Amino acid sequence: MSAPIDPRVRIGHVHLKVADIERSLRFYRDVLGFELTQRYGRDAAFLAAGGYHHHIGINVWQSRGGDPPPAGSTGLFHLAILYPDRPTLADALHRVEAAGIPLDGAADHGVSEALYLRDPDGNGVELYRDRPADEWPRDGEGNLAMVTEPLDLEGLRRVDKALA
Repeated sequence: MSAPIDPRVRIGHVHLKVADIERSLRFYRDVLGFELTQRYGRDAAFLAAGGYHHHIGINVWQSRGGDPPPAGSTGLFHLAILYPDRPTLADALHRVEAAGIPLDGAADHGVSEALYLRDPDGNGVELYRDRPADEWPRDGEGNLAMVTEPLDLEGLRRVDKALA
């Protein structure tokens, strides 16, 4: 077995094939709140948070007007967007609900709280926040013991109301 990867390595961005740039911009920019950092004409756009060059790239180079992959095919299960804390995840829930976008699910994994939905092209999107590592569930031997339990959406909505 080879040595583990350097712990400083991170996944930097995702680049998605989409059918319609403007439709995807309405989702990632107008609903989720990412900032448009650059456009390549009508064929590609790059979005980010916090002044980064891009966290999400979208393009129609091979997919303009295309259909989502059929069920039962391989590909991206979901992209995961990490929020820094519970209030910012609550804000994300508010944005999604205000836009009328249905959730596919919501889960408490012990290590994190997650909202699951689809972008306009059918790509899975997870919006989540991590709990501090000292709160992660562990078994009797100290091993990580993640779970999948229902997320308290009403509690998350109350966090959002407390911010207003």
